[in-house]
Amino acid sequence: MGQGSGVLLCSLGRLVGAEGYCKGVSFGLTIEKLLVIGVIALFLIGPDRLPAYSAQFARLVRRLRDMASGAQGRMRDELGPDFDDMDWKKLDPRQYDPRRIIREALQEQPVTPVADEAKPVGMESAYLKRKRLLGGASAPFDGDAT
Repeated sequence: MGQGSGVLLCSLGRLVGAEGYCKGVSFGLTIEKLLVIGVIALFLIGPDRLPAYSAQFARLVRRLRDMASGAQGRMRDELGPDFDDMDWKKLDPRQYDPRRIIREALQEQPVTPVADEAKPVGMESAYLKRKRLLGGASAPFDGDAT
């Protein structure tokens, strides 16, 4: 019943408006555990107050769903048209595994600069340009300058 309960929980998540429930963390809740929680609630709350509490729970879920959609709407307004183009999977912190990052960094071959390769003059640093123009001599020094 493990696989079937996951499908049922996914459909329950979609029913209450949590589309990402199937991909997210389920906190170990299975359909069996939810049924046990429901039976315990039935005994603790009693059949007289259970409809009121279930209606209150439904209002809570509706309010949470409205808050989530409101936050999404505010983000859409603040980010503008870039919000729809954003790749949210890139920003998921679960994808950054430090072991994988270090392993990939260690496996990369270091780039060795070639000494004979001449850089374009526009790309050379000011220090190298001065050194090239002066022929290795030090920069002129003006003792009267401020």
